[in-house]
Amino acid sequence: MRPYKTFETERLILKPTLEEDAAFIYELFNTPKWLKNIGDRNIGSPEMAKEYILTKMQPQLERLGFSNYTLIRKTDKVKIGCCGLYDREGLEGIDIGFAFLPEYEGQGFAFEAADKLKNVALKEFGLHALSAITSKHNFASQRLLEKLGLALAGTTTLPNGNEELLLFTIEL
Repeated sequence: MRPYKTFETERLILKPTLEEDAAFIYELFNTPKWLKNIGDRNIGSPEMAKEYILTKMQPQLERLGFSNYTLIRKTDKVKIGCCGLYDREGLEGIDIGFAFLPEYEGQGFAFEAADKLKNVALKEFGLHALSAITSKHNFASQRLLEKLGLALAGTTTLPNGNEELLLFTIEL
């Protein structure tokens, strides 16, 4: 696997999610908000999280040069969340998404990380548009997407999904 770029903001390090992040991914993917707002990925152990990273995240990273990023707080090197650019089945273009452990929500980390990735998408990866999806009840995510400059474009349902999701888009 070739070396992939890590990015920094004032308070965060954004590093590609790798096998070494399996215990963190297991914890994050099983938080109540992840399960409610993003969905159950059936990650029942750190070993299952490692398999998810190897089969879902790393192939996209190798194919496109970007994927999921583990967010590490600079002050104490604690893994607090993830943010990424995803080639998601059922969506046209690249999707931006984010999630945090509950104790790190509401501190501006999501905007800081997503704004950095939005800029990186244009400057480093040559993307000209981004999309994002969120559930209709996830008002915090909707506000953040609008703050990032994405606009509500309609609704969509993902393949094998049964929930109508809000679709936001932006031209970069």
